[in-house]
Formats: sequence, C-alpha cells, structure tokens
Amino acid sequence: MRIILIGQAAFAEKTLEKLVNNGEEVVAVFCPPDAPGGKFDPVKQRALQLGIPVQQHKSLKGAEVREQFVSLQADLAILAFVTQIVPPSVFNVPRFGSICFHPSLLPKYRGRSAINWALMKGESKTGVTLFWVDEGIDTGPLLLQKEVAVDPDDTTGTLYFNKLFPVGVEAIGESVNLIKAGNPPRIVQDEAKANYDPPCGDEHARIDWSKPAQEVYNLIRGCDPQPGAHTTWQGKMVRFYDCRLRRDAHSASPGQIVEIGAENLSVAVPGGVIVATKARGEKGKVAAAELAKQAGVSVGAQLT
Repeated sequence: MRIILIGQAAFAEKTLEKLVNNGEEVVAVFCPPDAPGGKFDPVKQRALQLGIPVQQHKSLKGAEVREQFVSLQADLAILAFVTQIVPPSVFNVPRFGSICFHPSLLPKYRGRSAINWALMKGESKTGVTLFWVDEGIDTGPLLLQKEVAVDPDDTTGTLYFNKLFPVGVEAIGESVNLIKAGNPPRIVQDEAKANYDPPCGDEHARIDWSKPAQEVYNLIRGCDPQPGAHTTWQGKMVRFYDCRLRRDAHSASPGQIVEIGAENLSVAVPGGVIVATKARGEKGKVAAAELAKQAGVSVGAQLT
C-alpha cells in the first residue's frame, strides 16, 4: 500500500519503521520545519536514512501541499503525532482517505492534552484510537481501539511512553491491515459520550492543597512532565515531579511541609501527604530536598 506519513518525534519515527518492516511503501514523510539550530526531527532523520522523500511545510493548508499529495498517488495518509492542521483539501486526497492516531478511547478526551486530562480526572483505564479524519477535532468515525490500564502511580510521561506509545504503533500496523483486507470499520462516534478538554497549561496545573488527597495527586500525575503542577513559596513558583501519595494520618494544615528527607519532601493534604522527589524552581529541576534547601523551606513552612 502506498502511504503518506504525517507526523513528528519518536512516535512518528517508530510508526515509519513499523510500516516499512511490514512491507508498506511509504512514498513520503511530511513533518514540521527543522527546529532552530538545524536539529532534525527523528522521523525526518529516519526517513532520509531509508531513502524516503521528506516534505517540510510551516503550514499544510497551501495549494502546494495538495499538489504534492495528488502527485504521490497515495492509497492512504496516516497522521501519527501531528500538531499541524491538516485541511480536507489534503486529507481527502489519498484513495482511502486519512487515518489519525489519538491517545484516548474516543469519543472521550478529544483534544491535544487527552492523556493529561484522563489522569487528572482519575481514570483507571484509557487507550488509543485510530479514526478516519474528518473536519472536526478528533470527531471522525472509529477504525480501531485498544484499551490499557492506568496504574495508580502512572504519570502522563509513564502512561504515554510505557503503554500508549508501543500500543499505538502496533495499532497503526493493525489498522493498515484492516484497510487492506477491505471493508474496514467506520463506527460513528457517540456524541452523547464525547468530551473535549483544552490544552493543559499553567492555568490548569495550579495545586489547591485543600482538595482531597487523591484529587491533588491526580493533578500532579496528569501534569508530569508537562506543564508541571505548581505551587507558590514566598511568591515564587515551584513545580513538583515524581511524586507519590501516602495515606499518613497527620494534623498539619493543607500545603504545610511535614517532612524533608535526604532527597524528597512531604506536603500535607486532606487524607495524606504528597511526597515529592523532584522539584523545579528558579534554578531548574533538582531533588525536592535540594530545592527546599535552596529556597529556605523548612518543616512547618506553608505552601500556597
């Protein structure tokens, strides 16, 4: 099958390798322009090693992109970790249209920060979806879904790299096989079960220490590694990473430092303590105990 791959980063790179190893003919790779300094995106680098043409456009909306798609005479386009907008004039060109990878069980958690929000809202399972691209945001008919369990201490980073990433690459290979076999699924999404969340930013990542312990922990997990759940000490922002929730009984007020160990520090929340191993202040990410030392934080200090 003649395939155009649109994507970036390690996920698109591994998708490219999967397609080539499965014997598919990848006729071109479309990825964003090189980053400042000329560092190649991993998928670009791998494509060039394999002798596959690479196209890089600041926008995919131009007539030039459509003309390139038409000239490639592709059977299918695959969107694998795409941040650029792909317009209908492009995604409708291949013979079978285009399919897209999304890291949630659609129609739940549409949008760019699906993994963050699934964790922040305390989901115990999520998964990956391959769907047929249409003009909406993650609204197209479903082709294939794979479910994965969310462990109690998973972060956005561990959930993506350890579970959704490898499952997603395999699911793309399986999706291509379904299309090649003929009559692949096109299941209309149930809009009654749909939800869309905005990109997760600092406005969503602020820690409210008065919230229940599990809710605070879910927020921290969902914002790790980006954007980093944050609190304030003496008017300066501090972000926490690599945290754990302990159900310790205590009489401390929410947000109070109750312990500083060799590497970590513990913060009181209703129903337990948050133990932070890493933290980021003005001088970058360090061991949480080291940041406490740098910032003059001691046991009994109150975070806000």
